[in-house]
Amino acid sequence: MFKKLNLIVASAVSVFAMNSAEINVNNSDLELNVKFDMGQFNENVEPATIFLGAKYLNGDEGHSDSRNIDDYGELNFLMMKDVSDDLKLGLGFKLNHIKNFTSVPLGAEVSYKLPGTTVVPLYVGGSLYYASEVLCMENADSFLEYRVNIDAEVIENGRVTLGYRSLDTNYKIRDVEYNKSVYIGFKFFF
Repeated sequence: MFKKLNLIVASAVSVFAMNSAEINVNNSDLELNVKFDMGQFNENVEPATIFLGAKYLNGDEGHSDSRNIDDYGELNFLMMKDVSDDLKLGLGFKLNHIKNFTSVPLGAEVSYKLPGTTVVPLYVGGSLYYASEVLCMENADSFLEYRVNIDAEVIENGRVTLGYRSLDTNYKIRDVEYNKSVYIGFKFFF
């Protein structure tokens, strides 16, 4: 009984702490992403500055140069800073895994609110993550991920996003472009 109660409480806390949820799709890929604002758990941490998250990508062979790809999963950590009212910069790292491929890429993220967009605020963003051989495990040799996106905040705390992603997984035996595609999706902030 005590174990069940702890599980229910842990689940409820994680639901209330979620800062954002995102779903991105195209004709054959599905990507899910959640980020938790750690400032809600610790009074010593400013809200919206430290995030823990998870991502899942069910990629399709049509957006890869491999005939057989497995699902991509990652855990991530990101520290963000408001440089100005419109510009946010972040530094972070990830632990990602695909069958026989694990790496810990380091990277940066940026988000910029375009000026003069008050009726429907527009945001542009991007990220770049890289893992050299020293940050790779299993059969991995290197990892490179970059993304660019434009978001329109159609309702408060709800955005429609259009983006492009490239995930390059270089194995020790050969290089594999895991996923390279355009996507559309929704972002929700809590």
